[in-house]
Amino acid sequence: MEYRDKQQQQKATLFERFDRRRHLYLWLAVGLYLLINNGINASSVWMEHNRDGNPGIALWEPIVWEYTSALSTLILLPLLFSMARRFPPKMTRIGQQILLHFGASLVLSLLHVALMVWMRELIYLMLDNHYQFGPLVREFFYEYRKDAWGYLFFYSLYQIYLFIYSRLRGEAELIGSQQANENQPVPDHLLVRKLDKEFLVKVEDIDYLESAGNYVNLYSGGRIYPLRATLATTLERLQGKGFSRIHRSYGVNHNAIDNIRYLPSGDGEIQLKNGQALSLSRRYKDDFKRQFH
Repeated sequence: MEYRDKQQQQKATLFERFDRRRHLYLWLAVGLYLLINNGINASSVWMEHNRDGNPGIALWEPIVWEYTSALSTLILLPLLFSMARRFPPKMTRIGQQILLHFGASLVLSLLHVALMVWMRELIYLMLDNHYQFGPLVREFFYEYRKDAWGYLFFYSLYQIYLFIYSRLRGEAELIGSQQANENQPVPDHLLVRKLDKEFLVKVEDIDYLESAGNYVNLYSGGRIYPLRATLATTLERLQGKGFSRIHRSYGVNHNAIDNIRYLPSGDGEIQLKNGQALSLSRRYKDDFKRQFH
């Protein structure tokens, strides 16, 4: 039993490390994929031109073509992932969604081609050569076919990633929050659903809260629990448990505070007992101080 608990703890620690830099790891994974995929494409182009032993292009050219395309894609990936996160697939308004993604893929393709051609022209110039993109309309249509497929592929990949990630990470809810009202006592626990299991986490063990889009990340004992709610409504619900808003993006548990430092600008910094430092905005400073009087 002790060995199994130790294994589970090690797995949790690895996941928490991944969780802190998950977007970086995702970006690096896609980068590795593009490195391999575009390397294969470059060798295929070279072999195709070299069938009769007289390629007509230098060996470095297909490498430049493929890897400027890959680098441009990597630069634009945060925009695509932001789009995928903001506009997840739905079963309603299908036509509107198709138009939205067609427009997004068109814009990303224009940016991709512009970056790619600029890089190629720069590299060719450095090597005392001249790069010719070709007839603009024809070549853009050729590139857009590939970019549209790439958009669909990475958009779908990101949705799959979000689904798996949310299942592994788990999602929290305040027990009794479905019937919450002013007269209902503040809950003592969070219910965390992870895969096919449910866990209870004490509200008093939460160190601080962070706004994250449609979620509030609850930090407790080095772990992060996403709660589908706004920061304002969550803090209003937990105010009776000693929580206060200190910033437009943060709320804090009073019992987790070690010390508070005020800055000449009027803002402040809250140092938690776990070593974490949080910003105290001047907008919320006075209300925060009144909690202790």
